[in-house]
Amino acid sequence: MAIVYLSLGSNLGNRQQLIGRAIEKIKEQIGTVVRQSALFETEPWGFSSPNKFLNAAVCVETNLTPRQLLQATQSIEQQLGRTHKTPAPSHPRTLSPSSPRTPQYSDRPIDIDILLYDNLRVDEPDLQIPHPLMHQRDFVMKPLRQILESSR
Repeated sequence: MAIVYLSLGSNLGNRQQLIGRAIEKIKEQIGTVVRQSALFETEPWGFSSPNKFLNAAVCVETNLTPRQLLQATQSIEQQLGRTHKTPAPSHPRTLSPSSPRTPQYSDRPIDIDILLYDNLRVDEPDLQIPHPLMHQRDFVMKPLRQILESSR
């Protein structure tokens, strides 16, 4: 059983309901949600929009491999109305050395990112664990810190 941390965000539609539905689908399709953070309202990151985000983090016990987890999170995003993430041209401010391209940032009903998977490191073109940009993003780190501190 692996312990994984996921980041969730929504800035379209009923944001609170979408995050709640995403957590329910995570329970059904990924594993047991051990802890979840409060909801945090934040400004968009990496693009301009009048729509603020609601963000949260969850800790999940799962039997899925990292690749299966990625497929499951992408499936949940699509079930909740997310269109496919589109690659954007390289932007030096937001890239990690191992990530030549980043997704195009835009308004979205739900976004689920894999932050951590046990102590595993994965560096593949479409899957990087730990998430390479998480330390640059307060909207990821505040909810993550909240659930990490609640586990002590």
